[in-house]
Amino acid sequence: MNITGEEHLAKDAWNVLANGNSTPTPNLTVGWMEQPTGKLIDQTITVISVIALFITMISLGCTMELPMIKLHILKPKGVLIAVFSQYGIMPFTAFSLAKMFSLSSIESLSLLICGCCPGGTLSNIFSLALNGDMNLSIVMTTCSTGLALGIMPLLLYLYCKGLSLASKVPYREISMTLVLTLIPCGIGIFLNSKYPKYSKTITKTGLFILLGAALIIGILSGMSIGNTVWMLFSPRLLIATALMPTIGYTFGYALSCLCRLPERCKRTVSMETGCQNVQLCATILKVAFRQEDIAALYLFPFIFLVFQLSEALILIVIYQSYQRIKKSKEQSAKMIYVPVEDTMKQLTASELAKPCGPADTSESSKMESSI
Repeated sequence: MNITGEEHLAKDAWNVLANGNSTPTPNLTVGWMEQPTGKLIDQTITVISVIALFITMISLGCTMELPMIKLHILKPKGVLIAVFSQYGIMPFTAFSLAKMFSLSSIESLSLLICGCCPGGTLSNIFSLALNGDMNLSIVMTTCSTGLALGIMPLLLYLYCKGLSLASKVPYREISMTLVLTLIPCGIGIFLNSKYPKYSKTITKTGLFILLGAALIIGILSGMSIGNTVWMLFSPRLLIATALMPTIGYTFGYALSCLCRLPERCKRTVSMETGCQNVQLCATILKVAFRQEDIAALYLFPFIFLVFQLSEALILIVIYQSYQRIKKSKEQSAKMIYVPVEDTMKQLTASELAKPCGPADTSESSKMESSI
């Protein structure tokens, strides 16, 4: 009886889990790559990842405005908050979760790379849905993207030393990927300055391409790895991935409260902190790492994207519901208050127009007699 590569993969994954190791080894996904179909699918996923990142960064650049960036650089409070929230809270959160859940080396590395990534275009959309400060949102995304070239490799080196992973990180490949992201980002800034009327269309197109690329990569990965894809992600990694956006949203809001920012800015900082550029993370994992090292964990950023989207949507629904309830209460209070005010005005007007009665006359006569 012939046994397919998918059945071999499922059997190997089951054996690993049955032996008490909840973290499958990277070798489980290498077998399908040796086949011509596996190589073709792997190359297709790589090309789609690079193209999607290129277009996504162009759309991100279209949200950036040079005058606004200069204004916030002269008043750097928002920039400093952006740097600390993006490169202080999220990398430390990823490091802490990796330690707390005792993740394997490659799982910890995937989580760290995602935590060290700059903010993405989704944060701007979430900030808009939460009625946040869009100027601050765009500047925070701009600054975190520009500083990623120097800060991201440095943070990976420092945190990976704490996990004894410093030798496993391809810093040169990651730096090259970050440099290549600046080119399409610069193209987007140029297009926004020269053709601003097309910026919104390009931004929306980039977002749809990002979601479409994630869907296509998921389908291709399902074709190659099959039903074993969920067995390749340990429960501990999934729990850590689910907690990471929530912690980012919460601590970003807490940081803005400490900095005494306006309410709109608090919501903006919260979204900018918890949202990561998952397309950049996916491209780094797919392009910078060897397949035998990263295995199926190049899909990790898309799992993070699912949690990031769902948790942000929950917050948006809660906020929008609160605003509707608040608005309805204000309208009902206004409907009750206005008639009372009008009645008081009418009573006051009628009393002023009323002629003096006998009591008033007697009082005036008493005053005259006393005089």
